[in-house]
Amino acid sequence: MFLNFFKKIFGSRNDKILMKLNLIVEKINNLENIYKNFTDKKLKKQTQFFKNRLTEKESLDNLLVESYATVREASKRVFGLRHFDVQMLGGIVLNNSCIAEMKTGEGKTLTSTLPIYLNSLLGNGVHVVTMNDYLAKRDSEKNKHLFKFLGLTVGLNLPDLSISLKKKAYNSDITYGTNNEFGFDYLRDNMVISKKNKVQRKLNYALIDEVDSILIDEARTPLIISGEEDDYSKLYFYINKIIMKLIPQKKEDTENFVGSGDFFLDEKLKQVYLTERGLVKIEKILIKKNIINEKESLYSSKNIKLLHHITSSLKAHRLFTRDVDYLVKNNEIVIVDEHTGRIMNGRRWSNGLHQAIEAKENLLIKNENKTLASITFQNYFRLYKKLSGMTGTAYTESFEFRDIYNLDTVIIPTNKPMIRKDYSDLIYMTEKEKIEAIIKDIQKCYIKKQPVLVGTVSIEKSEIISNYLNKLKIKHKVLNAKFDKQEAQIISQAGKLGAITIATNMAGRGTDIILGGCLDKKKKNIKKNNKNLNLYEKKWKRNNKLVLSVGGLHVIGTERHESRRIDNQLRGRSGRQGDIGSSRFYLSMQDSLMRIFTSDKIMNIMRKFGMKYGDSIESLWVNKAISNAQKKVENMNFDIRKQLLEYDNIINEQRKVVYKQRNLLINKKEINNIIKTISKDVFLSVINKFIDINDLFNLKKKLISLEKYLFKKFNIKIFFFDFYTSNNNNIKVEIYKKISEKFNINYSIKENIIGKKNMREIEKSIMLKKLDFFWQEHLSEMEYLRQGIHLRGYAQKDPKIEYKRESFIIFSNMLESLKYEVILELSKISFSNFDPYGNKDINYKFSIHPKYFKKTRQFLKKHTSIKFKYFDSIKNTKTIYSRNSLCFCKSKKKYKHCHGILK
Repeated sequence: MFLNFFKKIFGSRNDKILMKLNLIVEKINNLENIYKNFTDKKLKKQTQFFKNRLTEKESLDNLLVESYATVREASKRVFGLRHFDVQMLGGIVLNNSCIAEMKTGEGKTLTSTLPIYLNSLLGNGVHVVTMNDYLAKRDSEKNKHLFKFLGLTVGLNLPDLSISLKKKAYNSDITYGTNNEFGFDYLRDNMVISKKNKVQRKLNYALIDEVDSILIDEARTPLIISGEEDDYSKLYFYINKIIMKLIPQKKEDTENFVGSGDFFLDEKLKQVYLTERGLVKIEKILIKKNIINEKESLYSSKNIKLLHHITSSLKAHRLFTRDVDYLVKNNEIVIVDEHTGRIMNGRRWSNGLHQAIEAKENLLIKNENKTLASITFQNYFRLYKKLSGMTGTAYTESFEFRDIYNLDTVIIPTNKPMIRKDYSDLIYMTEKEKIEAIIKDIQKCYIKKQPVLVGTVSIEKSEIISNYLNKLKIKHKVLNAKFDKQEAQIISQAGKLGAITIATNMAGRGTDIILGGCLDKKKKNIKKNNKNLNLYEKKWKRNNKLVLSVGGLHVIGTERHESRRIDNQLRGRSGRQGDIGSSRFYLSMQDSLMRIFTSDKIMNIMRKFGMKYGDSIESLWVNKAISNAQKKVENMNFDIRKQLLEYDNIINEQRKVVYKQRNLLINKKEINNIIKTISKDVFLSVINKFIDINDLFNLKKKLISLEKYLFKKFNIKIFFFDFYTSNNNNIKVEIYKKISEKFNINYSIKENIIGKKNMREIEKSIMLKKLDFFWQEHLSEMEYLRQGIHLRGYAQKDPKIEYKRESFIIFSNMLESLKYEVILELSKISFSNFDPYGNKDINYKFSIHPKYFKKTRQFLKKHTSIKFKYFDSIKNTKTIYSRNSLCFCKSKKKYKHCHGILK
C-alpha cells in the first residue's frame, strides 16, 4: 500500500526510464522536417554514410537518433505509415537490450524495423525470431520493401531449405525465422564434418517477437536432435495392458494414511508415483511373464529402464488427454502446444512418453529416440552478443527475464488511452452451469451483432461450446489445433459485425483483430481499379462504426489459465488503439486451477450462501484468491524452468568445450600435431596401467603383458627385454620413448603408402566421428544420471552438487576415452590385404572414402619397395625362433608360451 503511495508521488522506475527516453524521441522528431526534404536517392545513401562512420569506430548509440529518423522517413514513403512517438520509445528500448511491453495493436512489427535497421549496419547479421513460419514469412515479406529501399538484404530461414539457400538467408543483413529453426541450425552446424556445410555466422543480435512465449512458455522443453534407438514396441504394448489393471489412490502413503491403491497422482507437479503395493504387484506380473528374474527388483540397475517405461505409460494414461494435449492425425500422435493451442508437427515427446501414448492409442509405435545434440532456449539465446524482445505481456514475468536473461522490462504507454471494460470474474459451482452462462452471454452479443472472441484452454472445450452453438444454429468459426492453416485468416476477421470466433488459448497470436474486419487491399476484385478500392474502404468504415456502436469486441474467457500473462493476452485482443471493448472470464469450481490450487474456503463460502443451480458469485476477494493461485503456479513453473537451466548450465560448459574443439578441428587443415599430443597422453596412460615404479619385483611379467597389449590393441610389435632387470626410476620415460619411436615409424610408413594429404583427411574424419560418438553417449549418460540424481537427497547430499561432481568425472573419462579410441582407430588402419592392381580393396577397420583407393594404388605401383618394407617391418620376427625353443627374453620359458603367444 505504502509502495503504491510513493509511486504516485515520485513515479515508478518505469516512468523515470520513459522520461529519459522521451528526450531522445524529441531529438528524432527535430530531424523530421530536415529528412522529409531529402530525395529518395539521398535518403538511401544514409545507409552507406552510417556504415562508413561505424568503420571509423563510431558507436551505434551515436547513430541512433539519425538512423531512427531515416527509418521513419523511409517508412512514410514505402508504407505510408509514420512511426508514432510511442513506437520510437519501443525502438529505443529494444536497442538497449531490453524487453518492450507494447499492448496488442500498438504496431510492434513496425517498431521492430528501427533497431533491426540500426544493428544491421554493423554487417554481422540480425536475427528476427518469431513464433511460427507464417509470422516469419509475413513479417519478412512486409518489411523487406522498407529494408530494400534502404539498401539492406532480407533473408527468410524456413525448415527444409537446402544448405545453399540457408547460407544465403544467414548471409543477408537481416534474417527472419522461428526460434526452433535458429536453434536447430546451431545444433546441426555443430554436427557437420566440413566447414562448407555450416550455415550460421557468429550470433550477433537477436530481436524476439512475442518474447514471453519463446523465452518463458517454450523454455521448459529443450531443443533435441535425435536418432532412433532399439525397438521396444512389444514391451510398450505389454506394459500398457499392465497399467490398465492398476488402481489409483487420492494421496501418498504417510505415517497417518495408508491407501489401498497402486499409484497416486500429483496434479500440481504433474507427476505419477507408484506405491509399495503397486510396485510389488507389477513385479509379480513381470516375473510371471519372465520379463524380470525372480527376486529381482524394478529398482535394480538392470531393470531401471523397465521402470522408466512403466512410469511413462502411467503418465500417458493419467496426465495426457486426447484432444487436449495431443491429437490423433493420420494414425500418428501430434502434440498440441499447451500455451498456443497450435499443433507441433514433427515434434515428439522424449524419454519414452511419445511411445507410451502411441501404445495407449493402439497406434504403430516408432522407435524411442536417442539424443544426438541438445540445448535449452535459455542457453541458446544467451549465446547472442546482444538480445532484446517485444510482447504485449511481459511485466508479470519481469523477474525471470532479469534473473535468467539479464533483460529489463520497460512498459511502453499506448498511443491512445485504453478504454476497454474488464468485468469481474463470474464463478459457478459446476462446469455445466458455467458453459450455459457462456452460451447466454454469446447469445446476447449475437442478437445485437457484437463480435465475440471466446478463449478456451483446450480443443475439447472448444468443441463443447461449438456443439452448443450448433444446436442453437448460431454461426461461428472455430480456431484450434485442428485448423492451424486458416489460423491467421480466421483471427483477422474476428472483429467483423456479428462474428463469433472460438479460439484455443492464444492461437492466432501475432495477427491483429481490427473492428469491422481486416481491410484486405490485395483482393483481386479490389486491385483492378481505384473505384472498387474506394467502395471497399467506405464499406469497411461503415462496418467499423457499426461494431463500435454495439460495444466493440467482447472477449470471453472460459477458464483461468495457469499464468496471468496468458489471460492478459486474451483480454488484450480487445480494445486495441483506443477502441471500445469488453472482457469477462467465467469459472467453475471444477476447473483444474480452482480444484488444485485454490483453498476449500471459496467452496465453503459458496455453500453457505445456499447457491442454487445457475447462481454465480462475483467478488473482488475471490478474484484475489484466484490471482494468488495463479502466482503459485507461475512460481512453480519458474522453479521448473530454473532447475532445468541450472542442470543444463553444467552440461552447457561441457558443450562449449566440445563445440569449441569441434570447430577447431573443422577449421584446421591439418591436425597431425593434435594426434601426436593425444598419442603421448594415451601411451603414457597405458604405461601407467602396467608399470608401477614402486613395484619393480614383477617388472618382467608386466613388461611382457605390455608388449602383448601394444601389439593386440595398437599393432605395435615391440620388445622390452632391455628393461626386464632395470632398476631405473625413469623406466617409464624410456619405455615411452621406445613406444613413441615405433608408433611414429609405423605411422610414417602408412602415411607414405596412402599419401600425406589423404592421411590428414582420415585423421580429421576419425577425430570428428569419434568426438560426435562420445558426445552423444555422454548426453545419454548425463540424462540417466539426472533422472536418478534426486535420490542422493535421501543420503543428505545436495543433488545439484552431486550432479556437478559426477558430471565432471564422466566428462573427464569421456575425453580420455576419446583420445584412446582415436589412436586405436588410427593404429588399426591395415594394408595387409591390399592389392595395388585392383583385385582386392584396402582392408581398413575404418572405412575410407573410395576416392582414396585409386590414388593409393597409383602410388604403390610407383613405390612398390615401400609396401614390402612395411610388410617386412611387421613380419621381421616370423621365422627367427622355432615354437619349442627357449624365448629370446631369457625367461627360461618356451617361445610359444612367452613372446610367441603373440602369434
